[in-house]
Amino acid sequence: MTFRTLAALSLSLGVLTLLSGLALLGRGPGVPPEMRNLRAGKERTSEPASYAAWTADSFVALPHGRVLAVIRPIERRGVSLEGYVQRTMLAGDGDLHLEIVADPMRPGETDRSYVTGEITPRWRHPGRWTADALVALFRPNRGGVTPWEGGPRRVRVSGWLLYDFQYDAPPSTWALQNMAPRLTGWEIHPVTRLEVWNAARGGWERVPS
Repeated sequence: MTFRTLAALSLSLGVLTLLSGLALLGRGPGVPPEMRNLRAGKERTSEPASYAAWTADSFVALPHGRVLAVIRPIERRGVSLEGYVQRTMLAGDGDLHLEIVADPMRPGETDRSYVTGEITPRWRHPGRWTADALVALFRPNRGGVTPWEGGPRRVRVSGWLLYDFQYDAPPSTWALQNMAPRLTGWEIHPVTRLEVWNAARGGWERVPS
């Protein structure tokens, strides 16, 4: 193989790698409009003008499928979900993934099916919403042997509705009975407001970002 041929192959491989990476990010030529819409939704930097109080059932009841004419109007809504964060995970793209459930897991119980919330880097930095600070705030079930003193904290998570169709596989009845699957591809993404319940004052306190 000549040097020129090797150089051409290396260049082609580099271009393919770049295009593949852009496609995963929802950018670049030939990316489907559904993926572009998903990326635009994840990168929102403004806060909704208002939030509607939702439950997990509200998310499950939303429509499925990639029809943008149906999805886009729904994604313009701001919603709030009260509950407990049972687990957190810092993803490779910098998002802090939250598993939000209605009731906290107690000793001897297993995890519960959950609604997803995603805190993007734009909303975590710079500020107080660092991954470690939020884990200490939520007191989630992290799989350790020592539970948090006082147990999980009651929280209210608010932000934009987003339909992440890549994770929208409705869980089976068996999965709901024997596992703790994600309930739906609809999620709060990005999270734009966090609040914790102050039992002494009987009200919600906003967590500064």
